[in-house]
Amino acid sequence: MTSLLNKLERIFGRFAMANLSLYLVAGQVILFTFQWFDKIPLSPFLLIPANVLHGEWWGVLTFLFVPPPVSWIFIAFSWWIFYLMGSALEDYWGAFRYNLFIFIGWALTVGAAFLTPEMPATNLFIAGSVFLAFAYLNPDFELVLFFILPVKVKWLALLAWVGYAVTFFRGEWSTRCQVLATVGNFLLFFGRDIFLSARLHRRRMTGAAQSFGRSSAEPEARHRCRICGKTELTHPQLDFRYCSKCAGEQCYCSEHIFNHEHVLTDEKARV
Repeated sequence: MTSLLNKLERIFGRFAMANLSLYLVAGQVILFTFQWFDKIPLSPFLLIPANVLHGEWWGVLTFLFVPPPVSWIFIAFSWWIFYLMGSALEDYWGAFRYNLFIFIGWALTVGAAFLTPEMPATNLFIAGSVFLAFAYLNPDFELVLFFILPVKVKWLALLAWVGYAVTFFRGEWSTRCQVLATVGNFLLFFGRDIFLSARLHRRRMTGAAQSFGRSSAEPEARHRCRICGKTELTHPQLDFRYCSKCAGEQCYCSEHIFNHEHVLTDEKARV
């Protein structure tokens, strides 16, 4: 996946749109403003596949600019959160990969919508995938809820996953398909990292079970930062992750996951 992304970026990177989150928020602000003053209805901008098949093709694009269906008190906060997290992802991935992340989320959402052509699609799950991606990369980032309660974003992401599970099992088929589109988008970008972390965690548990009772044996580290050499044994307070932009299984601590030079070729293959 990493090598494919590198090739695509070399070919199409020059076409990437910088500050994509800003344009998406600006479009929603404009549409919300017109709606607020009763100038235009939102219905022509919705994505209803049956209408698209009858000629209203613009719906596959304009639904991205439909503002979230929340109270006007919270709508500015939701725009700020999306811009904050989207911009952080763009800074980390670069404009091309962030564009690709949004594009895949859009394509999967549109494709899922055509499975239930009479039901309108929503852009909320695309925004949700941005939130989940940010929370995965920045689990200890704190949001101050209601300007009082600081909460780490990883716990909010856990609630979001629970909410998606409930929505999938209790919602209509149109909603279920859009949940699957969001999960699919997330797994395309982070599935490899999750798999590697789970595999090494399993190895760690197996090694711990094998060495149980041998107190004199020196425990072996399973996560070692490629930059500084810190491990989960020497620095248990640190989180260790695998970079989705590096080739091979490159592990970094939380101090270097956003501050390192990416490995473009699998180092193991050159040994």
